[in-house]
Amino acid sequence: MSNIPTPHIGCQKSDFAETVIMPGDPLRSKFIAENFLENPVLVNNIRGVQGYTGTYKGKRVSVMASGMGMPSIGIYSHELFNFYDVKNIIRVGTAGALQEDIKLKDIVIAMASVTNSNWAAQFQIDANIPAVCSYELLKKAEAAAEKLGIEPRVGTMYSSDIFYDESGREMKLKELGVMGVEMESAALYYEAMKAGKNALCICTVSDHIITGQQTTSEERQLTFTKMMEIALEIA
Repeated sequence: MSNIPTPHIGCQKSDFAETVIMPGDPLRSKFIAENFLENPVLVNNIRGVQGYTGTYKGKRVSVMASGMGMPSIGIYSHELFNFYDVKNIIRVGTAGALQEDIKLKDIVIAMASVTNSNWAAQFQIDANIPAVCSYELLKKAEAAAEKLGIEPRVGTMYSSDIFYDESGREMKLKELGVMGVEMESAALYYEAMKAGKNALCICTVSDHIITGQQTTSEERQLTFTKMMEIALEIA
């Protein structure tokens, strides 16, 4: 019995390109499709999680939202990697900065993620399993950013299950040089590692945990285009 369509993705295997750009917000998925892809076609709208396939500079590319948090991106990345033969997923999202020299709207790329999630416990390995990106995609992203005149910060991110975190953990991670906080990369990286596929998380700094500075919701949806350009260039 075929796993396609899945409970969460209502299309055929051929509807997706081998690379999927994955924002969290379905409206950001729509924005990318309408502003960067040629001839985008809506291939998935189950639960309002919009997925499109079109072309970018002649190359077939898909973009689909993941929703918020590791359980959500875990579902979509698992199904895309394992049932739809997707080879690469590039998350484009927002992050909160933890270092004073990282500014609003800076681009941060997660080479690795530390997490408070219990995601890796399912693998039943008595060890701390690192959540790491695809080195191949990271190299391409750095090269694409340089070509575009963008200077991203590359390092470790904190991938958290908790948005309103009262533990004070973030300040301890700051002392270890962790760049910032987001909520999806660790699960995405674990799913890619398990499936033998490639994943990368590219974020724009939307708020600053140390200074309290914030961007608006409209800015987050419509103006964080540099990370999208990097992702599309390496798709």
